[in-house]
Amino acid sequence: MPEGHTLHRLARDLDLAFGGQHVRVGSPQGKFAADAAQLDGALLTGAESAGKHLFVEFEGERFIHVHLGLIGKFDITYGPAPVPVGQVRLRLVSNGSSDVAPAYADLRGATQCDLVTSSKREAIIAGLGPDPLRPDADPDLAWRRITRSHRLIGDLLMDQAVLAGVGNVYRAEILYRHRMHPLRPGNTLRRTQWQAMWDDLVELMAYGVETGRIDTVRPEHTPEAMGRAPRVDDHGGEVYVYRRTGQPCLVCGAKVRTQVLVGRNLFWCPRCQPVFRSRALR
Repeated sequence: MPEGHTLHRLARDLDLAFGGQHVRVGSPQGKFAADAAQLDGALLTGAESAGKHLFVEFEGERFIHVHLGLIGKFDITYGPAPVPVGQVRLRLVSNGSSDVAPAYADLRGATQCDLVTSSKREAIIAGLGPDPLRPDADPDLAWRRITRSHRLIGDLLMDQAVLAGVGNVYRAEILYRHRMHPLRPGNTLRRTQWQAMWDDLVELMAYGVETGRIDTVRPEHTPEAMGRAPRVDDHGGEVYVYRRTGQPCLVCGAKVRTQVLVGRNLFWCPRCQPVFRSRALR
């Protein structure tokens, strides 16, 4: 499933391609046809994301709410729009302007594509935890939920009501970077530990927006610095533990481990992320 940086990057690109223009809105597949007809020819005022949710705004405080799910794609292409191919649930088409070329965008495979009001948009965002990529994010909100919970930190970081936008890659990597075992109870964290993780996520995810990939290794652990081959993976990017089960840790050499937690694979280094032990749990 795309992580939060992907949605922020998509919102930015949609804004650049269609923002401030009257656009054609259609649903070649037909499932969004009635709502598309209401928006066809309307002014697209902008796009934004919150966590893994995308909102494309049109005049009159109307929003297309999209959740890509596991396989959804929203591809933007500059140039004349050809005949749709495949199951295109939503198509946006612009004629361009003096400083923007004509473009079209096709949405396929999304789990959600709905026309919603501003109040519905606000309700969706209110149900999410803070998003490290949004300027209005409040990390204290996530901290209050984490510090009161006996749930494992590896579980909490993936709960979109606790922290929005973080997926399996960022979860694995942020825990590694802060030497934290994924099975540590949330209510054993210190406030300073959480703040350091939050600040790190803000920086890492912002970098992901700019590059379109997830890179989490520090400069001294890049392929160039270590004299190793670059990572080859569909997700791209250089990481410490994600999808590196059985491979040696880049720092200590111990074999990376994996375990399923709430239906998703955890990845961690048993030496760099030792099991948490405390004499007195809060």
